Amino acid sequence: MQPNRYINLEHNSDRLEGHPWSLFLAPCLACLAAATCFSLMNPGSSMTQQFAMPQTQVVSPVATVYSQSQVFSSNPARRTVHLMAEQTPVINTAAPTSQNTSSWFTGPIALLALFPALALGVATAILRKAQPEPVAMMAVTCAEIDAKFPPLKNDNVLRAIRGQAVDRIPVWVMRQAGRYLPEYVDFTKDKEFFSRCQNPEVACTLTLQPFERYDLDAGIIFSDILVIPQALGLDVKMIKGQGPVFTTALRTVEQWSQVEKDLLARVGVTGVEEANQTEEVIKHAPELVEALSYVYDAITLTRTRLDGRAPLIGFCGSPWTLFVYACEAKKTKTYTECSRLIYTQPELVHRILKVMAHVCAQYLIRQVKAGAQMLQVFDSHANVLPPKQWGEFSLPYLNMIAEIVKQECPDITMIVLPKEAPFALEMLASSPYDMVSLDPTLDLKKSHSLMAAVGKGVQGNLSNTIMYASPEKVEELTKEYLAEAFGPGTTLPTRYIANLGSGMNPDMDPACLGAFVKAVHSFGAK
Repeated sequence: MQPNRYINLEHNSDRLEGHPWSLFLAPCLACLAAATCFSLMNPGSSMTQQFAMPQTQVVSPVATVYSQSQVFSSNPARRTVHLMAEQTPVINTAAPTSQNTSSWFTGPIALLALFPALALGVATAILRKAQPEPVAMMAVTCAEIDAKFPPLKNDNVLRAIRGQAVDRIPVWVMRQAGRYLPEYVDFTKDKEFFSRCQNPEVACTLTLQPFERYDLDAGIIFSDILVIPQALGLDVKMIKGQGPVFTTALRTVEQWSQVEKDLLARVGVTGVEEANQTEEVIKHAPELVEALSYVYDAITLTRTRLDGRAPLIGFCGSPWTLFVYACEAKKTKTYTECSRLIYTQPELVHRILKVMAHVCAQYLIRQVKAGAQMLQVFDSHANVLPPKQWGEFSLPYLNMIAEIVKQECPDITMIVLPKEAPFALEMLASSPYDMVSLDPTLDLKKSHSLMAAVGKGVQGNLSNTIMYASPEKVEELTKEYLAEAFGPGTTLPTRYIANLGSGMNPDMDPACLGAFVKAVHSFGAK
């Protein structure tokens, strides 16, 4: 796995272990300053006369300070400080004497003892107030990451999304690693679904399987959008015949407040008032997504084994889509619960969406730093919302994700898929995304022209139902579709990636996908 570009911080309840230098450097500097000042102000003077004291015992201020700070002995680092205090000598000063060589040290010790006590007191006060800090992030360019991997031999998909000329129309399909492939079924028959995502070797193998059959222009890492709810502490399982099922539906303020408390406790933060919890969770989003390190490992491994054959896509679900899954808890045709909440408790919904947006963004940033060469955000439940509500509960958080990602990874390209929401296309024209993935409800030619006019591209959007035709018919329909959108093929379109409007189904013929890929690549071929 490539080196982690984060600054990792260790957290504990009192943070003393994180700053041992404060306890030693501060008193040392204080002592040095005191000694220097004393020697400058009193050159050649008689130390005995300057610091003569009555014949009494004076307890060192250092001992006084630490005897009142018993809490310091609660851990190894603090026990060390406590022992230092206990071992501070008691100063026994006698009557003045004329022997300068023996009394020269008496006065300075009394003076110098004061400075480390004050310095240590200040350091202690600061450390007691310290709270765990968020993981620091570092901006990174694609070129920096590319240098760690084999050179890219086929960059057509990246050139297309950037509006550059291509030598063929690039193509990949959603769920290209899936149950329609016999080899996928055989390889996964004894593996639970999420265990496949959590094992980098397995995820890599599944991602690469379709490349053994097809001349694809991009791969997409094998994973699932619901790994984010899992990372947030929500319990979700993939049940055969039912799909994803959440153990407990997320529908109340109390539930979400507890989720936030648990997330903060995970990074060592406790005692935060509920009104401040959400912002505190957002601060620690970079740390929270480290729970998904298995995805990053899979990306690094897969990109290495792709050996430059094609770019690798990272992805996540949109905040709205993740919320729908968590709120409904299982498959539904009515979307009753999430719909009820946006009208009765919009503040709660926005609170959840905001956290999810920041977590999604940090998750995508980590995917880029692990080796993902482009990103896609799936708003699979965009169709649940009317246009106005989609503009309130989905679009702002989609834009938030892209803005945060591009701050850290300024040259990464991003695609967004608002499934079965044709109204979203125009609303995304001014978004930070580079390309919109179209579903079959939209006209490819008009959509491409609309987005090209604002410097963006489109992906898609043949209906996946054509995969139930014969391979010969698939090839014919694909060529016909492209010709209707882009003409006879004398010029290859820019800002276009061929894809299906939705993913491959388990009962589709693998040969039909081969025919689709072949037809796309042959369009406009000389």
